[in-house]
Amino acid sequence: MPPGRLAGAAENKAPARQGKARFRTASEIDLSAVYTRADLPDHDSCRDEGFPGEYPFTRGIQPTMYRGRLWTMRQYAGYGTAEESNVRYRYLLSQGQTGISIAFDLPTQLGYDSDHPLARGEVGKVGVAIDSVEDMDRLLEGIPLDHVSASMTINATAAILLCMYLAVARRRSIPPERLAGTVQNDILKEYVARGNYIYPAAPSLKLVAEVVAYCSRHLPRWSPISISGYHIREAGSTAVQEVAFTLANAIAYVEAVRQSGLPLEEFCSRLSFFFNASSDVLEEAAKFRAARRLWARIVVERFGAADPTLGRLRFHAQTSGASLAAQQPENNIVRVALQAIAAVLGGTQSLHTNSMDEALALPTERSALVALRTQQILAEESGIANTVDPLAGSYFVEWLTDTIEAGARRYIEKIDEMGGAVRAVEQGFMQREIHEAAYRQQRSVESCERIIVGVNRYRSEKEQPLPILTVSPELEAKQVAGLRDLRVRRDAAAVDAALARVEEAARGLVGSSGETVSSVSCGPDSRWKHVPGSLVERILEAVEARATVGEIAGRLRAVFGEYRESFAL
Repeated sequence: MPPGRLAGAAENKAPARQGKARFRTASEIDLSAVYTRADLPDHDSCRDEGFPGEYPFTRGIQPTMYRGRLWTMRQYAGYGTAEESNVRYRYLLSQGQTGISIAFDLPTQLGYDSDHPLARGEVGKVGVAIDSVEDMDRLLEGIPLDHVSASMTINATAAILLCMYLAVARRRSIPPERLAGTVQNDILKEYVARGNYIYPAAPSLKLVAEVVAYCSRHLPRWSPISISGYHIREAGSTAVQEVAFTLANAIAYVEAVRQSGLPLEEFCSRLSFFFNASSDVLEEAAKFRAARRLWARIVVERFGAADPTLGRLRFHAQTSGASLAAQQPENNIVRVALQAIAAVLGGTQSLHTNSMDEALALPTERSALVALRTQQILAEESGIANTVDPLAGSYFVEWLTDTIEAGARRYIEKIDEMGGAVRAVEQGFMQREIHEAAYRQQRSVESCERIIVGVNRYRSEKEQPLPILTVSPELEAKQVAGLRDLRVRRDAAAVDAALARVEEAARGLVGSSGETVSSVSCGPDSRWKHVPGSLVERILEAVEARATVGEIAGRLRAVFGEYRESFAL
C-alpha cells in the first residue's frame, strides 16, 4: 500500500478520544494520525537537516552537542537585597548549578532607585534590588566571576547593570577577557510582550547597538544581547509567532548595529537567543530546530554572510512559567520535566527549570533545588543527552519543523511589508496577534478542549498548601537606608561630572534631530569622534563614581524621552 494510502487508512481507523473532535498541537497546528514520507514532498534531508554543527544547523550548532559538553544549568534567581540573593546563588552553585542567572526587581528594571516614590512596595519583590555598584559587589560576593558565567535579565537599563558587573570585576582585578555571560538587552520584546521599557524605540535601538559594540571590542566571551521569544510566548503567542517575532526583532537589531558602523563579522556570531520551553514536547523540539534553521538562512540569504557559521543560533531556554498552576502545585514538577526534555531534545545551550511553587510566589530554597535536580536527572539518568538530535528523520518531527519554519517566514514577510519590526511594534501588530492567540488559548481551556490537569479536569477537593517564600517589608527600608548612606559617603562633585558626561554622550549618540552625529563634546575643552560603544564607557565611569541606576537612567530620560503607546488593541 502506498504511504499516502497507509496514512489515510490509519486516520480512518483511529478512534477519537471522548470529547476530542480534532487533534492539534498547543499552537493550534492540525495533526494527522500518522505521518509518512509522503507528508514531506519538498523536504530534502541533506539540505534541510544536514549534520550537527553544519549549515543550516537544524540538528544543532555543535557536531557532538551534549556528548562533548552538557548544557549550562543556569537557575534564574534573585529577590530582596543583594546579600539575600547572594546566599541563594552560592547555595545553587554548591548543589551543581554551572552558571548564575540574575533576576532584578521592577524598580531596577525601569530605572528607578529604591527610594523613588514609584518604587514603593516593589523593592526586592520580583528580583533583587540593585541601586549602585556597591549593591552589585555584595550580590557577587564570593562568586568567582572568571570561572562562573552570568546571565542578567535586564533590558531598558542593560547598559547600566552591565557596567556595574564590569566595575565589580575591575575591583577584583579580573581582566575583561576572562568574563563570560549574557546581558539580555532586548528592548523590542518589552514593547511587544512585557512592558518594562523606558525610552522610545529609536534611541533604545541605538543604546542596544552601543552595548553590542562595546562588548564586541572589550568582552570577547560575553553575549551582548539575548533576543527573547520567551516573554512573547508567556504573553500567549503560538510557537510560530514566538519564532517569527523573535527573529524579526533580531533582524532589526542586526540592521541597527550595522548602521552604527560595526561589520556583521564582528558581532553576528555573538548574538544569543532565549526561548520558551512549553509542554507540547514534540512541537517545542521542532520549534527549536526550525528557529535554528531559519536564522541560519536569514543570516546567509538576507545579510549576505560569506561565513555560514555567523548564523549559528545559540539559545537559552526556560520552562514555561505561564503553564504552571497554583492548583496541585506538585504537578508542576512533571510539567517542568517535560518542558526540560523538549529543550534538550531541541538542542538548547543552557536551561532554567522553573520551581513547582512559582505560580504562588518566588521559589523557596527547597523547590529551587528540586528544579535543579530535574535538570541533573535528565542529564545523568535519562539518556537523552547521549545522541545528537535523536528526533531527526522522524516524519512527524520533520514535517512539524518545516511547518513552523514556513509559518514564521510568512510572518516575517508580513512584518517586512510593514517596514520592519519597529514599525510593527509601533502599530501594535505583534501585540494584537499575541492577544488574539492568547484569547483563543484561554477559550480552549474554558471549554475543556485543552485539558490542564488539576485546573479544568482531575481537580481535588482538598489540597495540602505549600510553604511559600515571602519578602519582608523591612528589606525595603534597609535598602533605602543603604542607598541614602551611599549618597552621603560618595564624592558628589565626581558623580555630577560623570553624569554630565553620560548626558553629553547620549546627546551625541542621537543628535538634536534624532540622528547619529559624528562628534560630541565630552568635557569643557574636549571634542571626540563618536565611536560605537563610547556611551557605555561614559556609563562605566559614572558607575565607578558610584552614581546610581536611577540617576544614570534619569540623564538618559532627559535626552531620549519616554515611550508611550499610541495604538489601541
